[in-house]
Amino acid sequence: MNRATAKRLIERYFRQLTEGCGNSNCTNEFCASCSTSQPLGNNAAAAKALELFKVNAKLCDYYPSVESDENSRLRREMSTEEFSDVHYLTEHTVCRILSVCEEEGNYSALVHVVGRIFSNADALIKSFRKEEPSAAAKTLNSLESKDEEKQSDQSSEKKLSSSASPPDETPNGIPNSFESSVDIDAVRRVYDKLLSVDQVESALVNAIIYLTPNVELDLEYLDVYEANPDYLNIFIIVMENSNLHSPEYLEVALPLFCKAMSKLPLTALACLSKLWSTFGLPHVRRMMETFQQLITFTVVSNEYGAENLINDDETVVAATKCLRVVFYASILGGEVDVEHNEEDDEDGESDELTLHELLGEERLYKKGPRVEPLEKELGVRPVDGVKPLIPFEDFVNESVNEVIEMDKDFTFFKVNAETKFSFQSCPFILSVITKSQGLYYDNRIRMYSERRLTALYSMAQGQQPNPYLKLKVRRDHIIDDALIRLEMISMENPSDLKKQLYVEFEDEQGVDEGGVSKEFFQLVLEEIFNLDIGMFTYDDDTKLFWFNSSSLENEAQYTLIGIVLGLAIYNNCILDVHFPMVVYRKLMGKKGTFLDLSDSHPVLHQSLKEVLEYSGSLEEDMMLTFQISHMDLFGNPVLYDLKEKGDRIPVTKENRQEFVHLYADYILNKSVESQFKAFKKGFLMVTNESPLKYLFRPEEVELLICGSRKLDFEALEKTTEYDGGYTKDSQIIKDFWETIHSFGEEQKRLFLQFTTGTDRAPVGGLGKLKMIIAKNGSDSDRLPTSHTCFNALLLPEYSSKDKLKERLLKAITYAKGFGML
Repeated sequence: MNRATAKRLIERYFRQLTEGCGNSNCTNEFCASCSTSQPLGNNAAAAKALELFKVNAKLCDYYPSVESDENSRLRREMSTEEFSDVHYLTEHTVCRILSVCEEEGNYSALVHVVGRIFSNADALIKSFRKEEPSAAAKTLNSLESKDEEKQSDQSSEKKLSSSASPPDETPNGIPNSFESSVDIDAVRRVYDKLLSVDQVESALVNAIIYLTPNVELDLEYLDVYEANPDYLNIFIIVMENSNLHSPEYLEVALPLFCKAMSKLPLTALACLSKLWSTFGLPHVRRMMETFQQLITFTVVSNEYGAENLINDDETVVAATKCLRVVFYASILGGEVDVEHNEEDDEDGESDELTLHELLGEERLYKKGPRVEPLEKELGVRPVDGVKPLIPFEDFVNESVNEVIEMDKDFTFFKVNAETKFSFQSCPFILSVITKSQGLYYDNRIRMYSERRLTALYSMAQGQQPNPYLKLKVRRDHIIDDALIRLEMISMENPSDLKKQLYVEFEDEQGVDEGGVSKEFFQLVLEEIFNLDIGMFTYDDDTKLFWFNSSSLENEAQYTLIGIVLGLAIYNNCILDVHFPMVVYRKLMGKKGTFLDLSDSHPVLHQSLKEVLEYSGSLEEDMMLTFQISHMDLFGNPVLYDLKEKGDRIPVTKENRQEFVHLYADYILNKSVESQFKAFKKGFLMVTNESPLKYLFRPEEVELLICGSRKLDFEALEKTTEYDGGYTKDSQIIKDFWETIHSFGEEQKRLFLQFTTGTDRAPVGGLGKLKMIIAKNGSDSDRLPTSHTCFNALLLPEYSSKDKLKERLLKAITYAKGFGML
């Protein structure tokens, strides 16, 4: 069916619903002439007409030949012959019509023309072209009756012109090959005039309702954008309406518009993103808030569950896809670093995938998408965004995160990506808590996968199955034991690292249900970050560790710490590591730059900043050259030339930018290249097939690994459960929480370490931690004990609050090891 035919059919359904067929005996329930039909407003009728068209509903045989007196009157008012020849709009034309309407005190002609043009795709495409004469601006100003209003309009024109004209590059220097034919400034001035007339608002709403179904059909079936790139003008013009977020649009018009926009081809969406990135913060934020408001309005207006998933809501899905365009516009419009990228060290397809194929499960265990299509088209990634126009956090929609079923969404993400929408394909809208659930499902499925593969291998070879990654270590030789075992596994069968971790301490009784692994990680980190070993340096001011470029340890040690970090994410454990953010940025594929020094080496950053800002003579006052020095492991100075014969090249105002760049590159990249490469290799051994890089930004990866240092024990108290006869109203429980709240910060961390195996809060805070306090007998001198695997505290019913505090402090202060009760 071609576009014209579909358009005529939808028009007939609309007129049938609103005017009827003229047959007083009509029995069609979808006709206004039927005695049982319910009267519909224009908005509802337009939506219903599209629905009837899609199901090929019944159409009556004929239409009324005589209009009602009211319709006739309205039609006469709206058909001013003077403007019947207007086939597209310009700023000059709108001003002329507006002038006539103001003189007559009747805006029906303006309403009619606006409604006619904005409801017709061809007319809207031709409207507001840049080629229009500049006399339009003068006409607009001549309509003003007061000097103050004149001055206001002129100043706003200058402001809008400077922000809206698309340059050859996006604000951050990325080439912008797309140039719109729309005069954005003129469109904004026209909207300011139109929206000041009350009657025009409803005309715009109805026009969008009528326009967008035709546009959606054009895009879906006719490849209209490929034939005429100016088809994009429709979306550019409509999105300049600053009232799109108002209730009049939210119910019908905006959802239909979003559905049409989501049908745009990838190249068109990229052009929109590049164009919008040049508009500046206020306009990009307005668009973001428009789509966010539609999503929130739709979610709170509906009920979702297992049978009615939010993934099936066409409005929410379409608005999320539109929000993705604004998300990348925000990145492109801000500060971006697309140059400093690490080499991709990820391995190719692993051998065991062929076995998954034999089992018929290759779709479930395939690698997650590595590149978002729009991201690839634009040549920019979220990790490239140094400072976007809008903070990343503002794109998270809490209403979506509250109702999304992550188990179902994960299935759509991994298995049904071609037919079902997954919000993990638009991870910017999800909170780190929600995304961590998706990562948890991915990790667990891979663990079960390795377990099944092991069972299959064992059956074929007649061996005892080994479904876990088992590490048996001695507490006093934990690094040696762990290093030897993990090194053997990484060389012989790296896929074993994807199994569930199971740790056993020699000569101890602990059974690893999670708690033993937590202590294993803690002890490994304590040993590796011991300054006496010399693998890392420590900054007393920032409390952060950095790779020691002069370390005597071999690369295997750094690979081990990388594996440990990967295993922590894979096994849902929180680690007490203190790295600067640049480490996580490098893990995600970026190189360290001068900006990263502010976090990792603040003193050096400040010194280099002063070099960049110095107004005097650098050669005479600072006498710097392109040769630098730093201390090695033994405190001896080490000289390094940033450029060949650097000691002979003075730093000047002309080359100081290069000096700072090379200095930062050496400190953060070149000087620790071998150490970090080994570290990243170990990390990727565990996470190379994970969607981690696709879903999370560097700061979110840090939160996954390290948890949150903010401890809200009030939230923990609200979510704690009780067992063995205790309730929240038991006196011992009241005394317990009063005691905990009276503890200092260090004592609270000791308690958390004692009960859960880590002194950090999980992603989402302590409120997400399910702790259990169980009764462990009546009053006695026994100390409280814990099952860190289950976050369970076994608490005797002490006779007094003082005794409770004394016993609890002793338990959390001296507790170490398993089976030593």
